[in-house]
Amino acid sequence: MRWSLWVMTILLSAGCAGIGPGTVARDRFDYTAAISDSWKHQMLFNMIKMRYGDAPVFLDVSSVISQYQIAGQINLGATISNNPWSSVQTLGGSGTYVDRPTITYSPVMGDKFARSLMSPIPPPAILSLLQTGYPVEMVFRTLVHEINGIRNRYGGEARAHPADPEFYPLLEKMRKIQSAGAIGMRFKKIDQEETALMVFRPKRDAATDSLVHDIRQTLGLDSKASEFRVVYGSVPRDDQEIAILTRSILEVITDLSADIEVPAVHVEEKRVNPTFAKTAAGDTIPALIRVRSSSERPGDAFVSVRYRNSWFWIDDRDLRSKRIFSFLMFVFTLVETGEKGTAPIVTVPTG
Repeated sequence: MRWSLWVMTILLSAGCAGIGPGTVARDRFDYTAAISDSWKHQMLFNMIKMRYGDAPVFLDVSSVISQYQIAGQINLGATISNNPWSSVQTLGGSGTYVDRPTITYSPVMGDKFARSLMSPIPPPAILSLLQTGYPVEMVFRTLVHEINGIRNRYGGEARAHPADPEFYPLLEKMRKIQSAGAIGMRFKKIDQEETALMVFRPKRDAATDSLVHDIRQTLGLDSKASEFRVVYGSVPRDDQEIAILTRSILEVITDLSADIEVPAVHVEEKRVNPTFAKTAAGDTIPALIRVRSSSERPGDAFVSVRYRNSWFWIDDRDLRSKRIFSFLMFVFTLVETGEKGTAPIVTVPTG
């Protein structure tokens, strides 16, 4: 009887206090961690599938609804007969705890697939990333095919090619003037349209001015102008324009997946092509991201997935690869345009 009373006291106290507030901090952290981890696994898995010539499939978490219910019940009863030596007393209790999470997934397909994965990244978004502080070499090497006709390398099987000789030196110089604060952006109305402009800030110091001069010559820009229109394309219209041919997310994934290390036996059996980074003639710049493969599950991985009886993973100590991978997932959300779907929602009824 004492034990039953103790249980009922706990249930009633919990019912009076409410369980909703106590679950908020835990649920937000748990669901955020779970969605983030699943997103990383999905991205790496699709990169590997494309490496092997398989079709990528993305699922969005449309909603998360978690319902909690706690209930307690006490039963008291007594039976007294005319016989003074016969009486019956009963005391009973019951409690229930219910957790009903409901998670909804929606495939990325049709118009949403074309909008999110196949649309080129807008050139103003490239400038915004530079303005935010992302290194120019990471942004351009990942997201840009060409700038004023100077080509980046590409690892896709259909049109794989190394970078033009001027490309990496150009990025190195742009990175230096970015660090010196000599490059910026602004928007201006030209012919009733909002136009993005890249701005070279004048009169910094002799070294920076020399770098800006070299960049102007490499890109074929006007030596006296301080700002230039940024447009989408391969070739600029005149020396007042910077044409940036950007990639789509699908092209970015294709390029990065070409550097994934695959088991030698899969190459020998013609299941997959050799790693592009090891076969590109004249391209000595290291790959942006390193995805390793092994027959056994890695012990210290930032993210790992199993595919075709092999493990593919990014080492947690490989900071460069982790940053590029996280940057890819950030850009994936950045390029989402048009009508948005319902954002993931966590609902916890407390009544």
